[in-house]
Amino acid sequence: MRMNFHRKIPIPQEVKKEFALTENMIKVKAQRDEEISKVFEGTSDKFILIIGPCSADRNEPVLEYISRLRKVEEQVSDKIIMIPRIYTNKPRTTGQGYKGMLHQPDPDGKPDMYKGIVAIRELHLAALRDYDFSCADEMLYPENYRYLSDLLSYVAVGARSVENQQHRLTASGIDAPVGMKNPTGGDLSVMMNSITAAQSSHTFLYRGWEVTSEGNPLAHAILRGYIDYAGKNVSNYHYEDLLQVNELYAKSGLVNPSVIVDTNHNNSGKKYLEQIRIAKDIVHSRNQNGDIKRLVKGLMIESYLEDGAQSIGEHIFGKSITDPCLGWEKTEQLIFDIADKL
Repeated sequence: MRMNFHRKIPIPQEVKKEFALTENMIKVKAQRDEEISKVFEGTSDKFILIIGPCSADRNEPVLEYISRLRKVEEQVSDKIIMIPRIYTNKPRTTGQGYKGMLHQPDPDGKPDMYKGIVAIRELHLAALRDYDFSCADEMLYPENYRYLSDLLSYVAVGARSVENQQHRLTASGIDAPVGMKNPTGGDLSVMMNSITAAQSSHTFLYRGWEVTSEGNPLAHAILRGYIDYAGKNVSNYHYEDLLQVNELYAKSGLVNPSVIVDTNHNNSGKKYLEQIRIAKDIVHSRNQNGDIKRLVKGLMIESYLEDGAQSIGEHIFGKSITDPCLGWEKTEQLIFDIADKL
């Protein structure tokens, strides 16, 4: 076997015991979970913003971003629920490049998976303890989900993972909203099939156990654009796209029809400034059509303290080392603009 086995990693139960939530943190998270669930169930008309860096890199700038987000949220909380993005593992198309804090808690250092597990748990703990934010993360590795399962209020399954059986079945056993992205090739039937799987009960193997999931009624769609057969970016956030997904939901028999629109990735062609226009366009579509308003529950926005992106080693505080992001001033203004139009 072409692998070198370094060490046995502690199981999630052991890590959770060492880095535990307080009773107040448990209470805050339960309240947020209830509020978020109501949006996806259609009993709350608040709008969700899943917002933050493309990938978390270091504690200090991420927590500085979250501290600023908390102050803004207090001004728009009558209309908007903020779910900060703390994405701690980063999918790579070729397997090369920075794979996130889980792999490298120090982006300049060597991979260290145990230190990474501790680092990402401590970062999510700090967001909840210090700022009352339970956050979102991507489930890149289904077997690792339990290291953060008591902290996350939103889980995303990425475009490369959404066809994977283990991701779908694990999503069916998660008791938080799970967004299933359309695949990189754009086939919406793949996305709808993944939601069907995630909303259904299954018996399968998970972390060495035979388990039976109950099905996740809060599993839903994320539209992120796609790449066509010629290699061109194609967006799928437009009015007609949203009506098409609404029709697919109507035919599917799925419960709680919901869409989160990713304003970056192939929807923007990774032109991060386009997120401002795209976000406003989607809010406008909601205001023009009652079906779209009921369907689209929120947006996913990539933003950080500084505009754009940097290379690893530049050490610009709060600037993305993966995909380019909106800087803070533009982010703050966009949030207020969205709130005004809801």
